Amino acid sequence: MANPNLQDIIEKQVLTVAKAVEDKIDEEISALDRLDLDDIEALRERRLQQMKRMAEKRSRWISLGHGEYTEIPSEKDFFSAVKASDRVVCHFYRDNWPCKVMDKHMSILAKQHIETRFVKIHAEKSPFLADKLKIAVLPTLALIKNAKVDDYVVGFDELGGTDEFNTEDMEERLAKAQVIFFEGESSQNSSKSSAQTRSVRQSESNDSSDSD
Repeated sequence: MANPNLQDIIEKQVLTVAKAVEDKIDEEISALDRLDLDDIEALRERRLQQMKRMAEKRSRWISLGHGEYTEIPSEKDFFSAVKASDRVVCHFYRDNWPCKVMDKHMSILAKQHIETRFVKIHAEKSPFLADKLKIAVLPTLALIKNAKVDDYVVGFDELGGTDEFNTEDMEERLAKAQVIFFEGESSQNSSKSSAQTRSVRQSESNDSSDSD
């Protein structure tokens, strides 16, 4: 049987919390009641401006190739792409089955996450770039933010070690790296060693005469 004194304390704590929540709700209702027509119009105008800015942003993303999963034809085009978009997922691939599996998931996510550009580049036809970014295993995803490679997804090891992972598994991994927007627990920062970060701009500023 519970200690009567302890039970009283718990009941008082519950009532205190409930009262605080009730007071907060009452306060919000009162604030809404105090709004006049000018306040409502100001809120409406603010919302319209937010929607306009988002529409402009989406239009710009689409103009840059967001919303589709496309191939970058050359190494020089890679540098142009990562400078133009704040967030880029680049799949370094060759023509094999694992890379085709990655293509499938990238195609789906490109349509779902228009805020990020999804591209692929043939690793064996991009020796300068693959060497500078230390691409050794295919498929590899380079996760790029603000023109810097911030993280990598190498093969399928982080996805269960099999090609049967779900698109949602990949989505969660990219969200942890904050290269896509995702409302959920997976949006938490993932810890990464600074050794994983390589500057794309620095790679370009080095001798790029090897690239076509």
